Amino acid sequence: MSGNIQLLNDTLAAAKAEGRSALIAYLPAGFPTVDGGIEAIKAAFEGGADVVEVGLPHSDPVLDGPVIQTADDIALRGGVKIADVFRTVREAHAATGKPVLVMTYWNPIDRYGVERFTAELAAAGGAGCILPDLPVQESELWREHAAKHDLATVFVVAPSSKDARLATITAAGSGFVYAASLMGVTGTRVSVGAQAQDLVERTRATTELPVCVGLGVSNAAQAAEVAGFADGVIVGSAFVQRMLDADDEAAGVAAVRELAGDLAKGVREHA
Repeated sequence: MSGNIQLLNDTLAAAKAEGRSALIAYLPAGFPTVDGGIEAIKAAFEGGADVVEVGLPHSDPVLDGPVIQTADDIALRGGVKIADVFRTVREAHAATGKPVLVMTYWNPIDRYGVERFTAELAAAGGAGCILPDLPVQESELWREHAAKHDLATVFVVAPSSKDARLATITAAGSGFVYAASLMGVTGTRVSVGAQAQDLVERTRATTELPVCVGLGVSNAAQAAEVAGFADGVIVGSAFVQRMLDADDEAAGVAAVRELAGDLAKGVREHA
């Protein structure tokens, strides 16, 4: 079965045709439970997210801030497995028809087996994978299998990336480019910063791929700010925080839907 890279490409192109940025939500699988996580992702889509990234919880999430680390801990204590991640992708995509990616560190894929992982992600209806810690120069095996299964390979670029390095990274990627707007770990920030705009401009000079900004957006005003210069606005920690703050699972799902609605309005302020 083929993956859904084309659905991802079409979704991002449709947002561009509307003159707006795409809204991309991130939520970890298995948080607060596997079923609850699936409902939260569906709620994000219902609220207005165009794309969802499903996090594969990791015991040592070096690039994630305390909010996502807390959610990962809850998911891991609940016994979440890679099979649950694929189930999350399958059910979220089947219920919505929208593109769903997995965001994961390389080690779990390496242990699971690259061919097995890509085949099962494609079979679940996944659109691709975001791989924040896989160096491009070590990615050939992954890219070969991802291409075979019609999965996007999304790499992360940072403000510290030199122009030549940006060109190497974007040439190897597909789907979109994930631009980390601030150095360091994920989490909501007071200001997303001018660094992000400079990074987007430098990245765009190397590629036709959409450039989507993550790491820092938490409200509609920030979403509108980033939508003024990026092809997509990626929001993770703010969604997870809403769920952590909720009294119960149902309230958390409702809070995700509400935040997605606010952010969806924000990305349209620049339409």
